[in-house]
Amino acid sequence: MKQANFSDQVANAWNRLPLITRAVLTGFLVSSVGIAVWTVLLSVMPAPWPVLPMIIALIAYCKFFNGRIGPKKGMELKRFHFRAIKLSPSVWKWSITAAIFFVAIVQASFVITFRLIDFPADKFTADYKILDSLPVWIAWVVLIMGSIVAGICEEVGFRGYMQVPLEKKYGPVAAIVITSIVFMLIHLSHSWARPILPHIFFASVLLGILAWKSGSIIPGIIGHSILDIFDYSIWWSDITGGFKMQTIFKTGIDLNFIVCCLVFILGLFVFSRSVGMIKRNSLNKLQTQDRSAGLY
Repeated sequence: MKQANFSDQVANAWNRLPLITRAVLTGFLVSSVGIAVWTVLLSVMPAPWPVLPMIIALIAYCKFFNGRIGPKKGMELKRFHFRAIKLSPSVWKWSITAAIFFVAIVQASFVITFRLIDFPADKFTADYKILDSLPVWIAWVVLIMGSIVAGICEEVGFRGYMQVPLEKKYGPVAAIVITSIVFMLIHLSHSWARPILPHIFFASVLLGILAWKSGSIIPGIIGHSILDIFDYSIWWSDITGGFKMQTIFKTGIDLNFIVCCLVFILGLFVFSRSVGMIKRNSLNKLQTQDRSAGLY
């Protein structure tokens, strides 16, 4: 009885917190759980062996936060926060297109930035020196797995468990902005974050728009994971040789700079066009069908 009363008191205290506080804390914790598991595995097992148990852990992670396993109480709420809906072929097509061009936009923005200012290589590679010390094939395995972990856990936590309740309470614009501010601030723990804080915020906004328009976090997971593969291999380590280009103030405006500017502009256009082509009416119909079937 005392245990039940204590649980009720905790639940009541939690529910008295403002929704924005509950959403931010929940999203952060959900994201941190999966990333913490990967961090622990890397610290106790030699690479690349942590990859195998992490695959199992990610499957369990997704099933739990998707409401497919675990206590039945709250299962529907988990599926709601996970954005667990079925997407039509049309929504899939435009969502994946947007995800691919999201990667192009962010990568082009990095190149443009560091053709305008000197690239702080020491800050960018400080957190992941271990990759440069591993045999190349092992480094790639760890790099890809780390990218997938970040893509899944951060999208589930931020674009799912954090953004979804904020959307319901405050609307999509406020939800995306709040989530993106938190997402940006969380990354301050990394030495490479400070020079690219606007880029982190901007990337989060694009992922937030994609999640809201598509109704799913899966396209964002795909885009986020691919983005991190590029980031780990080009910017955060020297596994591919790193970024060695000088600023345009030393080399002059060259073809590389012009192409990256065009890719950035074209990427924004295609991304906007793609998310605009997602049919909200068909998506709402799918959500209604899932709710009636007990899947949402």
